[in-house]
Amino acid sequence: MKANIFEIKRFAVHDGDGIRTTVFFKGCPLRCVWCHNPEGLSFEAQEAFYAHKCINCGKCKEEGFTVLDCLGEARVLYGKEITVDELLPFLIEDKDFYDNSGGGVTLSGGECLMQADFCAELLKRLKENGIHTAVDTCGFVSKEALDKVIPYTDIFLYDLKAYDEDVHIKCTGQSNKIILQNLLYLDSLGKSIEIRIPYVPNFNTDQIEKIADFLRPLKNIKAVRVLPYHNFAGSKYTALGMENNLPETLPTDEEIKRAQRCFSSRNGNLDF
Repeated sequence: MKANIFEIKRFAVHDGDGIRTTVFFKGCPLRCVWCHNPEGLSFEAQEAFYAHKCINCGKCKEEGFTVLDCLGEARVLYGKEITVDELLPFLIEDKDFYDNSGGGVTLSGGECLMQADFCAELLKRLKENGIHTAVDTCGFVSKEALDKVIPYTDIFLYDLKAYDEDVHIKCTGQSNKIILQNLLYLDSLGKSIEIRIPYVPNFNTDQIEKIADFLRPLKNIKAVRVLPYHNFAGSKYTALGMENNLPETLPTDEEIKRAQRCFSSRNGNLDF
């Protein structure tokens, strides 16, 4: 069994508690207008060219050239097939850092649960080695995919972009009905959940109160993170030859604080 991944990030500190290693899987069912990982959208491997890194070494004109031969690292291949047996030893290397910091391994994307069988096997092997596990998901996956990883996942990092279906379709291209249903399902099973909400001015700013009201009766939400939108990914779109439609307006600090206050006023016992 193999999975297609596009990055392994060691010493990550924003993908769950403690020091973590995050594995980014290729392929995503959503098309968020603010996506900051465009290299994770396609299920296929993609070559990117970062022109500003090119040192005109001429290697790319030689017969048999691969991206690994690019001296200036201007050409990058996003996507590599790998087995659990190949990946696991690399993830276990930093177990001391995980243990000392309360960290572990996070599976992300793209949408990692589009490759649910691989994720389940990897998570199972990680748990057998005493490593804390997190699954970062957009929630737009089948219940069957969730069921495969639930026994081996310590916490779900669950994205919520909007509460109103029409807003969600406008922002992501898909309905959010299955996303909300899956969240309720995870909560009913007593699974630990951290909610992650990208705050994007002019797109989902009017959704914050509605999301907060939706979350209020849930019993297993451990934290709510309001994530300020940024447009750092513009160079990735150019390098991949993809159209860059990233929103121009960035949130202010006061907007983020206001959103955080909205959740704290309704769910005062949560971590923000």
